[in-house]
Amino acid sequence: MSEPEKEIVSLKEMPRKQRRVLGVLLEKAFTVPDQYPLTLKATTTGCNQKNNRDPISNYVEDDVMETLAALQLRGLVACLHTESGRTERYRHYMRHKTNLNEQQLAIMTELMLRGKQQLGELRTRASRMVPIETQEDLRRELQSLMAQGLVRSNGPLERRGIEVDHDLYPLNENHEPLAEYRAEEADGPVVSSASAPAAVRPTVRPVEEVGAAQFEKMSSLENTIRELRDEVASVRSDFRALEDRFEDLRRQLGG
Repeated sequence: MSEPEKEIVSLKEMPRKQRRVLGVLLEKAFTVPDQYPLTLKATTTGCNQKNNRDPISNYVEDDVMETLAALQLRGLVACLHTESGRTERYRHYMRHKTNLNEQQLAIMTELMLRGKQQLGELRTRASRMVPIETQEDLRRELQSLMAQGLVRSNGPLERRGIEVDHDLYPLNENHEPLAEYRAEEADGPVVSSASAPAAVRPTVRPVEEVGAAQFEKMSSLENTIRELRDEVASVRSDFRALEDRFEDLRRQLGG
């Protein structure tokens, strides 16, 4: 017998509180599986924690309970009862109700919890949950998410400095737009002698005049600068990820 066809649930038009609660359930399922599914109290604490959250929230348990009920109606969350019957726990159904793979679930988790990010930051943070070995792996998964209408970007993913964000916002929600992408800023200024005003038109000397050796030296220097910028961005992302892990560990130890 063939397996029953999976019932896919749309993630579009998801309000802020639903994104936060669902993101917490996903994150904790990845990072602290021994404490998952979560109680109402643990879910509320996860929503309001200070690290890896933007914006910081201050939900009360009634807010979270109402939001969990709304997610249950959407088929994205289930309530489980323990053997004692005294404590209800909650789990997400994203693996059952979407076609997202593990890497895509981790990416969506980070975007729901923290909002727009550059690719280096996103890969570092999502890799806390599921290995994403290279930027090319990240771009491949993002392309798939963009094709499904779940992620948006401010430019081509191959360019430096590109920002991505989830695209689950309801139409009536005010949210911070992505930075305006400027190709000339990402790839260096493009000089057009035909369009530049005569009074300010830059003088561009042919490569032959500069000399092949000097041109090669300049190109090498530009490449070095780009590599250093990427390395600094990567170090910053790693540092932030270490901060997040430290906070997670401190919270697990009751600090």
